[in-house]
Amino acid sequence: MVNAYVPGASNALPERERTMIERRERLLGPAYRLFYEEPVHIVRGEGVWLYDPDGNAYLDVYNNVASVGHCQPDVVAAITRQVATLNTHTRYLHELILDYAERFLATFPAPLGHVMFTCTGSEANDLAYRIAKAQTGGTGIIVTSLAYHGITDAVSQFSPSLGRHVPIGAHVRAVPAPDAYRRGAEGLGAAFAADVRAAIADMRAHGVEPAMMICDTIFSSDGVLSDPAGFLKEAVDVVHAEGALFVADEVQPGFGRTGAALWGFLRHGIRPDMVTVGKPMGNGQPIAAVVMDPEVVDEFGRKARYFNTFGGNPVSCAAGNAVLEVIERDGLVANAANVGAYMMAGLRELATRFEAIGDVRGAGLFVGLELVRDRATKEPDAGLTARIVNGLRQRRVLISASGPYANVLKIRPPLVFGREHADTFISALDDVLGETAN
Repeated sequence: MVNAYVPGASNALPERERTMIERRERLLGPAYRLFYEEPVHIVRGEGVWLYDPDGNAYLDVYNNVASVGHCQPDVVAAITRQVATLNTHTRYLHELILDYAERFLATFPAPLGHVMFTCTGSEANDLAYRIAKAQTGGTGIIVTSLAYHGITDAVSQFSPSLGRHVPIGAHVRAVPAPDAYRRGAEGLGAAFAADVRAAIADMRAHGVEPAMMICDTIFSSDGVLSDPAGFLKEAVDVVHAEGALFVADEVQPGFGRTGAALWGFLRHGIRPDMVTVGKPMGNGQPIAAVVMDPEVVDEFGRKARYFNTFGGNPVSCAAGNAVLEVIERDGLVANAANVGAYMMAGLRELATRFEAIGDVRGAGLFVGLELVRDRATKEPDAGLTARIVNGLRQRRVLISASGPYANVLKIRPPLVFGREHADTFISALDDVLGETAN
């Protein structure tokens, strides 16, 4: 895992945190991972800030789950009111789920007109795959080479970023990511479409019929691949021509993150058959969903029941409704565009002074900064990236990295991030680059 804590790698951990790590290992087992060479102990959050037990504030430049800010008061109040009134499942009639569904679906273009609720993005992608199989009769899935879509057994098989010890399924084909920095922007859409066409042909050569292609529309695990806007359309056209479905995974780019609209797929001018969303829709409260063209779910719905005890429960729907209200009231899509552009300009100014910055890319408040040993060869520098991530952590700025070479800073703060926060981040990054990149 990129940016994982390695036990014993640092001698600087205080006794309190060393004791906590030992308890974690004893109680939670070996599969969990912590961030940073020196893990951060967090006890409170507010807006774009996280606080440790000593009251030190850390600027959060990474957390998309708390989409409208940590402990956002309106969301907290909505959850509190509803949990004090009723929390139950969708087999009883309840107006709140219907009110929220209407408001939520109104943010999507036609023909996306049905929503099915889950608790997590993993569950949403699992459900989308079940629906795709029922609709198409196929089982094959196309993803990009370092995609992440979730952790259920079915979904982990099409999440290659989980690593070699979580192998992708025999029915899955991973295609090269549409990386304009390394593959070139010209003809990128046609090249990506050709890769998808070849993947479908290979499936069929092995007796597998395609069911769906699924993409995170900002390709965050692949290294934050955003441009040129529209490069996805040709590949989606190929998928539809071959009788398969396209699923836009909006867990990370959704809810205004890219600054152009509420949903990242709209930057590409494409028509998804299904859209999956995750915990940012409830600001961290467990709620997720699949939004779909009603025709897509017809076969599945006639033959199979769907039930999820807490998917779409009243408390989570109250949180989701409050998140939409805050985004609309506070103009957070426009804020993502404005602050994102301001931050990217600052990062590009840094690139004029630090040769290690090979590329700055992104959309809105989702930015990737790629670090290289040599701009001419574009040789990735994962070691420098790790030093920068941990150097920022020492300055109480929290960030992480992604990409196939672990050399892309993944910049993804809450949507309430302001210019003053961008200045704090860029100043800290300037300092760390000055210490580590020269």
